[in-house]
Amino acid sequence: MPTSRRQFLATSAAAAAVPYFAWNQKAFANDEKNDRPNIGCIGVGSMGTGDARGHAHFGDVVAVCDVDMGHARRAKNDDNIGKGKADMYEDYRKVLDRDDIDVVSIVTPDHWHVKIAIEALQAGKHVFCQKPLTLTLEENQLIRNACKKYPDLVFTVGTQQRSQKDLFLRAVNMVQKGLLGDITKVTAGINGSPTGGPFKAVVPPADLDWYMWLGQAPLTDYMEKRCHYEFRWWYEYSGGKFTDWGAHHVDIATWALDQQGEGKGPVEVDGTDANHPVPFENGYPTVDNKYNTSHDFDVVCKYDNGTVLHVTSRGENGILFEGTKGRIFVNRGKITGKPIEEKWDEGEFTTADVEKLYKGKPYEGHKSNFYRCIREGGQPVSDVFSHVQAMNICHLSSVASRLNRKINWDPKAEQITGDDQAATFFARRQRPGFEIPRIEAPGEGQTAQAS
Repeated sequence: MPTSRRQFLATSAAAAAVPYFAWNQKAFANDEKNDRPNIGCIGVGSMGTGDARGHAHFGDVVAVCDVDMGHARRAKNDDNIGKGKADMYEDYRKVLDRDDIDVVSIVTPDHWHVKIAIEALQAGKHVFCQKPLTLTLEENQLIRNACKKYPDLVFTVGTQQRSQKDLFLRAVNMVQKGLLGDITKVTAGINGSPTGGPFKAVVPPADLDWYMWLGQAPLTDYMEKRCHYEFRWWYEYSGGKFTDWGAHHVDIATWALDQQGEGKGPVEVDGTDANHPVPFENGYPTVDNKYNTSHDFDVVCKYDNGTVLHVTSRGENGILFEGTKGRIFVNRGKITGKPIEEKWDEGEFTTADVEKLYKGKPYEGHKSNFYRCIREGGQPVSDVFSHVQAMNICHLSSVASRLNRKINWDPKAEQITGDDQAATFFARRQRPGFEIPRIEAPGEGQTAQAS
């Protein structure tokens, strides 16, 4: 007997580890309306379009939302998304207000992620949010608190490298099994941000609500190169390559090193070898019409066990693990090194190994894993708790680079220590009307550190 959408909702929050019927993708992707969760897609630009099409395999996209109504119209009429039937919104809150929406996909600029995600959890929605999830160290705490408060809601981060078995999962498995010996050095090659400008301020396009697009960020004139994809290269909205590619490669590096538990992380982050395309004063750009995120850097993160992680723009994009028994390099196109060539790990990467990395779930695609967790319960392969630990490193790398100095980090207290100026970068002030909800995590006596 088919499971109704309401039964799906009622059982997903408290589902047992084993569902009452066998999982298969068709259970979500068939043609019967009642079998499929309703999905709202918030942010349907370039990446948002791809994600929305992916979600539509598992449910019905009943709402599309974007502050650029050109994006929203395109998604509504896309035969693989809204099919001409989805409701179209400019304000994401109207999506969250709908009781019939079970899942939201959030693919907005980075500075909007946490606010929308927390409000989605408060509204009882399962969340798939693109990386990088956070803009600041404080936002890491805020979103983690929210996920602790709503443990029955599934939250997946779009770090899809965690679902690439023969490359990144294989590398993580080799490191965790000790096949490379003790790891002494990891290099995360994430490339540098582009340089560009000066850009001219112009009138925003008629379809774009620029005031809403800015959200928590300071009011400023519209420039085409501040908006949509290009927002990545402005510290006001993102972290440049530190968070763009760092959210991927630093995540894999810290996963392999087993440094993603709460309270873990580096104790020193050295940003003295970093350059920016515009002048900086006290950690802030003095030019407002050019890209300002770092284009050239080699940040050194030191752990108390002696391991060193380089977050660098130099060399090939990918992750190099160096241990006492060997070294491997992995990126999205290859995995190389003597252990690979000599098949040191032959027969070692088993189905059980993969399922361990997948937190007990079978190996499958990133979104398949998300919807499986909604049905069965459990944590997705790309969970918030591990992601924010990697993002701590990304944000600390950014802060140290902006100040061009070493900073000390207490991973247990999650505080920058011994540097009052650097500590001010822990959070940033949100524009009135765009504040992020403060949620107290269960069992804690106070909320996350506020700005």
